[in-house]
Amino acid sequence: MWLDSHCHVTADAFSDDRADVLDRADAAGIEAFVGIGSGYGVALNARAVALAEEDARVFATVGVHPHEASELDDAGRARLTDWLDHPRVVGVGECGLDYHYTNSPREIQREVFAEQLGWARERALPVSLHVRGDEPDAFGETLEIWRAEGDGALEGVLHCYTGSTEFAHRALDAGLLVSFSGILTFPSAADLRETARSLPLDRLLVETDAPLLAPQGHRGARNEPAWVGVVGTALAKAQERPVEEVAAITTRNARRLFGLAS
Repeated sequence: MWLDSHCHVTADAFSDDRADVLDRADAAGIEAFVGIGSGYGVALNARAVALAEEDARVFATVGVHPHEASELDDAGRARLTDWLDHPRVVGVGECGLDYHYTNSPREIQREVFAEQLGWARERALPVSLHVRGDEPDAFGETLEIWRAEGDGALEGVLHCYTGSTEFAHRALDAGLLVSFSGILTFPSAADLRETARSLPLDRLLVETDAPLLAPQGHRGARNEPAWVGVVGTALAKAQERPVEEVAAITTRNARRLFGLAS
């Protein structure tokens, strides 16, 4: 059984068949989903909370994506801090730094990221981190802010990891986990598979980031949580381990990080 540790199942891409999407995933052996609230505007975090209330398989996170950091205002802060106290909300995020597109100014991204780490620390919630941009800038600054704001008291995961082996090990040393998405299956991702090979399995998660980043064999299609096992199989191949072992350990890791009962 797998657990999709990062998927946007409340995105508009699933509006017409969301129940069918979750049922297909359930039939494929995906036992639970961490539904990421951020990424579509602060107000639409509400969708993740509502779906988690309705469907026991879904757990929600809420936060401010770096793309929308400049949109955060006092009203948004009030809504987010209320949602973070909801019993079906199990984490903060995704949040972090994105210097590839810079849809929000870098300084504002850094401020809003640090603020969210403070919310997570106050509530002992884990954080789903987004980082994109040439190393060392976004990556190095993400780790600096993580250490400064977390002070060793935070847990979290670098979602959809695409960085270097060296940075991945630095992240592990800082207490973070690493999660791989469908990118791990791409023919062009040989270096990323070497990174995956070098990391301890008890610090790794798998995800789809659906509806984005469909894995090899489904490229060009809308991604679905049902395909998280394709990512897990690629991880198992990289680590030369049985697929069943990778499924069991990554699921256990995700449940521990997000505080989900087995």
